Amino acid sequence: MSCSRHVPAPLALAIGFCLSFPALAESPDAAADQAKTLDHIVVQGASIGYKAGNASTATKTDTPISETPQAITVVTRERMTDQGALNVQDALNYAAGVRSDAYGLDSRGDWTLIRGSSPQEYLDGLRSNFNYYTSSARTDPYMLERIEVLRGPSSMLFGQGSTAGVINLVSKRPQAQAQREIGVQLGSFDRRQVNADFTGPLTADGTWLYRIVGVYRDSETQVDHVDDDRRLIAPSLTWKPSEDTSLTLQLRWQQDRTGSTSQFFGWSGLLAPNPNGRVPADRFIGNPGDHYDTDRTSAGWLFEHRFNDNWTVRQSFRAARNKVDYASLYGDPFSAPLNPFIDAGQRVINREGWFAHNRVRMQNLDQHVEGHFKTGAVEHQMLLGLDAVRFKQEEAQLFDGSPSRGGTVPPIDIYNPVYTPYTPPPFGPAVKSSQRQVGAYLQDQMRIGDHWIVVAGLRHDRAKNGLVGAADETSNATTKRLGVMFHDWAGWSPYLSYSESFTPVAGTNALTGVRYKPQKGEQIEAGLKFEPAGRELSFTAATYELREENRLVPDPANHNTNVQAGKTKVSGFELELTGRVTSSFDITAHYNYLDNDKQLEATPRHQAAVWGKQRFSVGGRDGFAAGLGLRYMSAFDSPPAPTTPSVTLADAMVSFDTGAWRWALNVNNLTDKRYFSICMGRGDCWFGARRNIGLSATFTF
Repeated sequence: MSCSRHVPAPLALAIGFCLSFPALAESPDAAADQAKTLDHIVVQGASIGYKAGNASTATKTDTPISETPQAITVVTRERMTDQGALNVQDALNYAAGVRSDAYGLDSRGDWTLIRGSSPQEYLDGLRSNFNYYTSSARTDPYMLERIEVLRGPSSMLFGQGSTAGVINLVSKRPQAQAQREIGVQLGSFDRRQVNADFTGPLTADGTWLYRIVGVYRDSETQVDHVDDDRRLIAPSLTWKPSEDTSLTLQLRWQQDRTGSTSQFFGWSGLLAPNPNGRVPADRFIGNPGDHYDTDRTSAGWLFEHRFNDNWTVRQSFRAARNKVDYASLYGDPFSAPLNPFIDAGQRVINREGWFAHNRVRMQNLDQHVEGHFKTGAVEHQMLLGLDAVRFKQEEAQLFDGSPSRGGTVPPIDIYNPVYTPYTPPPFGPAVKSSQRQVGAYLQDQMRIGDHWIVVAGLRHDRAKNGLVGAADETSNATTKRLGVMFHDWAGWSPYLSYSESFTPVAGTNALTGVRYKPQKGEQIEAGLKFEPAGRELSFTAATYELREENRLVPDPANHNTNVQAGKTKVSGFELELTGRVTSSFDITAHYNYLDNDKQLEATPRHQAAVWGKQRFSVGGRDGFAAGLGLRYMSAFDSPPAPTTPSVTLADAMVSFDTGAWRWALNVNNLTDKRYFSICMGRGDCWFGARRNIGLSATFTF
C-alpha cells in the first residue's frame, strides 16, 4: 500500500512539516535541559502500565485517585494500544462499572452505559456533544492520551452530567521531549489506516512546543454497504514563556463517511426461530447510498498561570461546528414485533426511513481559581469557578414509513434483499433550538490531620432552552457533593460520598415538539480503595444507590423518538483491580452487579472482565508480549422480547518491540462468536461485533 496514495494532503503536509523540527534542537544536552524545565507540560496523572496515579475529572485538580472519595477508572494510553481499541467504545471494554457495547456495533456513535444510565462525554473537561448522536462526531482513540471515567453524578463540577457520571477524554498535548511515530494498520473488513503523531520543542529554549496527530482510514464494516472512513488532523501548540505560565492552542478537523450498521432486525431469525434460518450478521436491508456523514471542526485553548506556590488560575475554551447528514432505511419490526412479516413465508418486512440534516455550533468555557491554605489544623485546596455553555442547533428531520402506514418506503426480503430504488420526500423547514447555561461552583478539598479527607462542593446553574417560535424555558438548580475518606498510609482508604446531578436537555420530542425537562438525580456511594505501598497496583470496591427523574428513554409507542421517564432507582456494587502484579505482568479486572428500575432499559445484572499482559523473551531476545482477555455478560430479559443470552468473549494480542519498531496482532472476539448486545421489548435486536483481526506496525524516531 502506497502512503502517498492514501494520505490526504493536509496530513501529508503536516508530516513533512514535523520532520523538519528536529533541526531546531541544538543538542542532546539542550533537549535534556528542556525536559527538566518543561516536564510538567506532560498530561497530569502519570501512569505506569495500566495504573494511573492521579486523575483530574473527579475534582478538576490533579488529585491522587487513592485520595478521591468517588469511584473513578482511568484507561491509559498503553492499555488502549495493547487492547487494539478501534473506537472509544472498544477502549472501555474492560472499564469497571461500564457497559461499553450497550447497543452492540453501531457506526454512528459510541454507546456506553455506566451504572445503567447514559453518561455525558467530555473532551479535556469540556462537554463534547449535546442532544443525541446527530449533533456530534465520534472521537478517535488515537488522539487521546487517556480516558477518565467518573462513575456517579458530577454536576457540582461540570453542571451537565447524568447520574451515570462523566467520560472525560484527555487529548494528547505537546511534549517537551521530541517523540515521533508513524503507524500503519491493516485489518478485517478491508481496514487500511495510516496514523501519525509528532511532538517536541519548536525552539531551542523550549518556549514553544508542538504536537500534530493525524489519522487517515479507508475501511468497510461487518455490514455490507456500510463504510467506516475517516480523515482527522489535530494540531496543538504550547507557548510557555515561564515556569508559571502556559497556553496550549488546540485545533481539530475531522471528516467521517460512514452509514448505519444498525439495521433494526426483529427478533425472528436472530434470537427467535424463523423457518428460513438465521439472518446473517453482515446483512444490509437499507438502500445502497444510505449514509451517516459528519464534519467537525473545533478550536480552543488551555491556559494556566501560577501566581505563587498557593494560587493558580486556569481557563479552558472550545468552539466547535458539527455538520451531520443522515439518510437511512431500516427494518420495521416495531408495530408487530411478534410477527413483523408481511408474507406467509416470513421473509419480507416493512421498512422505514429516517433522514436528518443537522448543523450545530457549540461554545464551552470553564475558568477557575485554585488556592492552597490552612485554617488551624485543616489544609484546604479550594476551587472557585465559573463555566458557560452555548449550544445552537438547526435540524431538518424527515420520517417516511411503509405504504401500510401511509409512507413510500418499499418493503424488503431480509433473506434475499433486492434494493428497490427509492427517493425520499422533500424536507420541511429546519427547527432551530438553543441552550445556554452558566454555572458557578465552589469546592473545598480538606485534609484534617494525617488521615482524614473531606471534599465538599456547592454549585448553582441557570439554563435557558430556546426554540424558535416559542418562549424561552428557564431552569435553575443547585447541586451539592460531600465526600469523606479515611486515608490510611498503609494503603487502605474507606470512603462515603453523596453527589447530585442536573442536566438541561436540549431539543424536543421529534414527533410532538414538546421540549425536554432537565434531568435530575442523586447518589449515595460507599467504597474502599487499596493501594499497597511500593506496588503499582490498585483495588477498588464500591456500592451505590442512585435515583433519577426525567431520564430520556425510548418511547414504547414510537421507536424514532425518546420520552422522559418518571422517578427511577438503580443500585449495585463494583470491584476493580488494576496494575502491575509483577515486573513483567499487567492486569485489569472488574466485576459489576446492577439492579435497575423496570422503567429503564433492561441491562445484565452481572458483568465481569479480565485482561492480562505478559512480557517475555524468546531466544534471549526481549521485547515480546502477549495479552489475553475475557468479557462476560449475564443473560437478561426485556419483555416481551426473547431473553438476551449470556455471552463470554475473548480478546487476544501478541506484540514485538524491537528498536524503533512495534509490531502487533490484535484479535477481538477471538472465536467469532455471534451474539447480541440486547433484544429490546419494542421489537428490535442489536448485533454485537464479530471477530476483528488487526495487524499494526509503528515506527518511532
